[in-house]
Amino acid sequence: MAQTEKNFDRRPDPDALLALTDSGSRGKLRVFLGAAPGVGKTYAMLAKARACKLDGIDVVVGLVETHGRRETEALIEGLEILPRRKIEYRGRIIEEFDIDAALARRPKLIIVDELAHTNAPDNRHPKRWQDVEELLEAGVDVWTALNIQHLESLADVVSRITGVIVRETVPDTVLQDATDVILVDITPDELLHRLKEGKVYVPETARRATQNFFTPGNLTALRELALRRTADRVDDQMIDYLRQNAIEGPWATSERLLVCVGGVVSAELVVRAAARLATGLNAPWIALHVETRGQEESDPERAKRIEDALALAERLGGDVERRSGYDLPGEVLRFARQENITQIVVGRSRATFLARLMRWSLTEELVRRSNDIAVYVVTEAHGPPIAERRALPRPSRIEAGIALLAALLSVGVTVGAAQLIDAWLRLPNLSMMFLVPVIFCAVQYGLSSAAAASVLSFLAFDFFFVDPRYEFTISQPHEFFSLIVFLAVAFVTGMLASRVRQQSLAMATRMQAAQSMFEFSRKLSGAGKLDDVLWAAAVHAQKTLQAQCIVLLRPDDGELNIQTAWPPVDQLNPGEASAARWALEKDEPAGWKTGTLPNVRFQFRPLETPRGVIGVCGIEPRLAKEPLSSQDENMLTSILEQTAIAIDRSLLVDESVKASALEENEKVRNMLLASLSHDLRTPLASITGAVTSLLQLGDRMQPTDRQDLLVSIEEEAGRLSRFVANLLDMSRIESGALAPRRELVDIGEAVRSAIERSAKVFPKQTVSVSIARDLPLIRGDSALLGQVLFNLLDNAHKYAGDSNAIIHARRDGPDVVITVTDEGPGIKPADLERIFEKFYRGGRPDGRKAGTGLGLSICRGLVEAMGGSIVAQSPAIRRRGTRIVLRFPVPEIGKGGVAA
Repeated sequence: MAQTEKNFDRRPDPDALLALTDSGSRGKLRVFLGAAPGVGKTYAMLAKARACKLDGIDVVVGLVETHGRRETEALIEGLEILPRRKIEYRGRIIEEFDIDAALARRPKLIIVDELAHTNAPDNRHPKRWQDVEELLEAGVDVWTALNIQHLESLADVVSRITGVIVRETVPDTVLQDATDVILVDITPDELLHRLKEGKVYVPETARRATQNFFTPGNLTALRELALRRTADRVDDQMIDYLRQNAIEGPWATSERLLVCVGGVVSAELVVRAAARLATGLNAPWIALHVETRGQEESDPERAKRIEDALALAERLGGDVERRSGYDLPGEVLRFARQENITQIVVGRSRATFLARLMRWSLTEELVRRSNDIAVYVVTEAHGPPIAERRALPRPSRIEAGIALLAALLSVGVTVGAAQLIDAWLRLPNLSMMFLVPVIFCAVQYGLSSAAAASVLSFLAFDFFFVDPRYEFTISQPHEFFSLIVFLAVAFVTGMLASRVRQQSLAMATRMQAAQSMFEFSRKLSGAGKLDDVLWAAAVHAQKTLQAQCIVLLRPDDGELNIQTAWPPVDQLNPGEASAARWALEKDEPAGWKTGTLPNVRFQFRPLETPRGVIGVCGIEPRLAKEPLSSQDENMLTSILEQTAIAIDRSLLVDESVKASALEENEKVRNMLLASLSHDLRTPLASITGAVTSLLQLGDRMQPTDRQDLLVSIEEEAGRLSRFVANLLDMSRIESGALAPRRELVDIGEAVRSAIERSAKVFPKQTVSVSIARDLPLIRGDSALLGQVLFNLLDNAHKYAGDSNAIIHARRDGPDVVITVTDEGPGIKPADLERIFEKFYRGGRPDGRKAGTGLGLSICRGLVEAMGGSIVAQSPAIRRRGTRIVLRFPVPEIGKGGVAA
């Protein structure tokens, strides 16, 4: 038992094995990493590619930048080179990597240099590393080269070291997901020597480079970054190997980091610092933004900084979470404890002394209240000046003027009212009246107006109501103390009232969003058809987001089709169609403000259901230059989730209806086979037996016996013929091929014809006829009416035997009524309607079944085709029997005796 537990504990890590399995269909990425340009990354990559070519591997050069280096150009000779895509950009022709040609060629290995390159605007992806990702997803192995300064998390570090701003970056996840990372390294002295020899840049460019970027200190620092990052990558590979092979080792508890993202200018610096820290600790990390006071709605610049920082966090490999609450430190710590966070990364607070005194400093509050979580404070060296940092949004000049004017007017009105009250009542203290304008300004115009009103109230009360009056002097110490207390109370009251106002506005916004989603959910719940669901989603998205909405679904043939759009859209241009297909196939956003075709007007989001991605929803925002706010983003996500659920429900309903129809068809098929097997085998067996007897006995049989066998053959053949005729009639009725004639029919003639036919088949059956005099003609088909009456007599014979059957015809108001009554056991009341269903043979009180179950079904089809109706009644006579009632309308007779 102990041995079993030991083997169980040493089993391979399931997640590591799953990751290894998932990488089977994906291409392999090999990155040649260097500290700086000129270390030989491209040279080493091409040298290994030539060796692979000699080993028989299909190698293609997708794009290589030689920068005029002769040694590098010599290595390309003999390798297949993919033609570049020529694009006109800003009046000149540039050459770009052709990803479509690479996917069509689909080699085993492709060389794509300059991983951090930014593509021209007309390309499918804005960055070359995204082209590489698409190749990897297609199963193509890719080799590429990268300098360490182009890693996203190190961009600001390299800028501080070298003084050069790095504008082209690659997410760290690209390097982390690479199969192999090969460090191409030389010493700084050797690199400077190569630079002087002209092996890196042309002489003039090399001279400028040695004065700026290529200095011994810069190269040493970059080399250290490259070595450290490569060592971290090798360590990750070693851990994966140990887990996959169940090799024992000390597994420490993993770290989890949380970075707080706010609207300050330095938010991106803090995010990059958190990414570097998480990479060094090999730990997952989360970027959290807590929305407070509705600042995003009042300050668009702040909202844009937050969205940029969160987007940067996603590019760097972190998860993004959004929360809302007024107690910012408490919300951060609550989320951290829920997510088992071990370290919180936050920027250094620049709060004022009063803010720190009132515990408004996020940094100090987190340090004070986080007893079991470490707080990592990022210093903002080389960041923007302190004057650029604002904790609160700065109101516009018009808003500030209105707030100040409101404070002046409200205090002035209060002074006038206090003067009247003082002259009339002579109250000893009127200071409480001056809290009214403070609260009014706080509720209506915010904290700044309340602060101005509190100061103005303080001065007005001192000037008008404190002795000596009409002077800004105070004669008594207690009056001075009262004024100070009044000022403090007014300021705190205004602050609390302003906070209540902000909370009420935020609550109203949330209530409006919740009400909107409730109305949308109610519309979707009442929409049964797919078109209704899509129309409700498009209209609600346009109304809520003030954006044009379009929904595309993928039918069985796999092509996206526009299902609905509001305002209406007839078709998409090629770029928009490509973005929609990308979102559908890759299950990720594409189009406007994304990493795939960002220049198209729509942003397409996949509609995910439990059965997979069934379509996409495109949004064209009202302001193309501004990203979606956090509130709009959350609203859009909710709309898409609700829509996907409703679409899935609608499709399930359609599939359920189809399944029910298939089940019913299967039931009918089984009943038909059962009926055929019985009703065909019985007459065939009788015919076969009679024919066999005639053949074997021949002349030895008595003439009477031979005659009986021939009569039996005739009866069974007639029975078989009637059964086949019934099947043909039913097929004609169901297919709609039955087209009865619309002629005047004499009911008496039809009844006599049916009785004569029945007498030949059932000679022992007695039929009584009662037809009213002067019975009008009806419009129909005499042959079909005779068939109906014969089927009813046949049905009466099956269930009542040779007992008497009664046919009665009379006029009942505007109708002619024909009844066929038998004296059989009758029909159960619950089965009076079911007996007209195909292949139904129940209904008898004694439980016996007879016939094929087609006769009455055919009767209903024929009668309804002639414009009549048919019902069953039971009991009919003396608590027994069954009466089948036929009703046909009497046609109007026009002038000249012609039926209308």
